[in-house]
Amino acid sequence: MIHRRRVLQWVPVIVLIAGCSTLMGPRDPVQVQVVGVEPLGGEGLELRMLCRLRVQNPNEVPIEFNGIYLAFEVRGSTFATGLSDAVGTIPRFGEVVLSVPITVSALQLTRQAFGIFMSSDPTRIDYVLKGKIGGSAFGSVRFESRGELTLPGWAAVSGS
Repeated sequence: MIHRRRVLQWVPVIVLIAGCSTLMGPRDPVQVQVVGVEPLGGEGLELRMLCRLRVQNPNEVPIEFNGIYLAFEVRGSTFATGLSDAVGTIPRFGEVVLSVPITVSALQLTRQAFGIFMSSDPTRIDYVLKGKIGGSAFGSVRFESRGELTLPGWAAVSGS
């Protein structure tokens, strides 16, 4: 009898959790593109930049956010990270441009520059942008965006 009572106590909690998950429904992933990078003042052995991101919401409901985290990976390792405590809403079927300060350590910058110089094609750099747009307990949205940077100035330097 006591065991049955304990089981019955958990039924409303399970139903509530299941109901919340069906209300949210599946979401399409947000699309994130880097639209600009501006220099910021750094300290010591770091490089700081302001990264501007265009975040597009292809869903039927707006996304309320409270904070954003970024990690840039270049050639398979983390190159830069950034955080912002920005608060706002990405409208349904809409977009916003967010600014996030990012930091690159001088050691990582040197390591990547050396790796790019030694690579077979120093004019092309593949990158991965990963991150999380913070929301409520069940509302955080993770994203990943891949791209390629082309450095035309390096072609003349490496070819001579």
